[in-house]
Amino acid sequence: MISEPVLTATPSGDQLELRPGGAWVAANVARLEHLTEAVASELDRSGSLRVDMADVKELDTLGAWLLEKLSRGAVSRGHRAEIVGIADNYSGLMDEVRQVNRHNPAPKAADNPVLARLRDVGRATLSARQDAVAFLQMLGALFAALVNVLRKPRSLRLTSLVYQLYRVGWQAIPIIVLITFLIGAIIAQQGFFHFRRFGAESYTVDMVGILVLRELGVLIVAIMVAGRSGSAYTAELGSMMMREEIDALSTMGLNPVDVLILPRVAALVIALPILAFIGSIAALYGGGLVAQLYGDMSPAIYLARLHDAISLAHFEVGILKAPFMALVIGIVACSEGLRVEGSAESLGKQTTTSVVKSIFLVIVLDGLFAIFFASIGM
Repeated sequence: MISEPVLTATPSGDQLELRPGGAWVAANVARLEHLTEAVASELDRSGSLRVDMADVKELDTLGAWLLEKLSRGAVSRGHRAEIVGIADNYSGLMDEVRQVNRHNPAPKAADNPVLARLRDVGRATLSARQDAVAFLQMLGALFAALVNVLRKPRSLRLTSLVYQLYRVGWQAIPIIVLITFLIGAIIAQQGFFHFRRFGAESYTVDMVGILVLRELGVLIVAIMVAGRSGSAYTAELGSMMMREEIDALSTMGLNPVDVLILPRVAALVIALPILAFIGSIAALYGGGLVAQLYGDMSPAIYLARLHDAISLAHFEVGILKAPFMALVIGIVACSEGLRVEGSAESLGKQTTTSVVKSIFLVIVLDGLFAIFFASIGM
């Protein structure tokens, strides 16, 4: 049974004597705070403070700190303070509490801006190196898993692959069609609006066809897949890391790359070209609808002009990019998922990082492909 704490204040001339008693422990925190606040006002009227702890039966860190706080309050007002009557078994605790916050930390010297910038550059370089190493490690693990599947086709988890295809491909079709349709319509509307000043409305069809088939169709689809499916992959694998499910797979003798990562990346590589094709058709249809409603161009003329403006090479350039973009998205999403630590904050951070890195790499990859295809005349 914990005894009730008491605190008796006895003025004696210019000295205030405090006699705490009972249990000064955390279980009585509300009562202790009330007692110490009640005597705080009397410290201003006293010349010195004497705390006699002879009647204290129980003491923990909270109680010791409250008594030390009273002593420091008297000292801060320019008065003398002393604590006496400390039991032997509590003297060590009181000595430790007396050392707490005795010295303010020295102010931190201002960093040299040049050195600070160099440090930031160095950290960014190391981070980029770690990302590149993680990317190559995941690529190598996927290649090894693919070789194993080619050697033993029955080791492919077909059910998981089909399920991921359903999630990544089939379920993504409505939003992909809607967004690409709107993109195609917006490009066509802007083209007619600006080309009309020069009497060149028909060139809007050329612009829509070439932009959609070569660049924007696959790029918009890849960005949407990175935000939709890439983030889901990172969150799923990150949750498994937090619950130690991936470690459990390794303990059971199963390779997490074969079980979890290969079906997901393979589904992306298969689904993204199909989604890019569907998205390109939807964008061309959106452009044709705007051409009819906004540009007074009949569907027959639109199709004829589109037939003259584009070629199979334009379609090939766009579709050839899709598998590589899907591979980059899958590798980044899965590697970031495996880097999740045991907190929800880490999961959110890695999911955000996954989407940002995937979109950045997709755009960089699109630029590299543009340079490559231009150099070979496509």
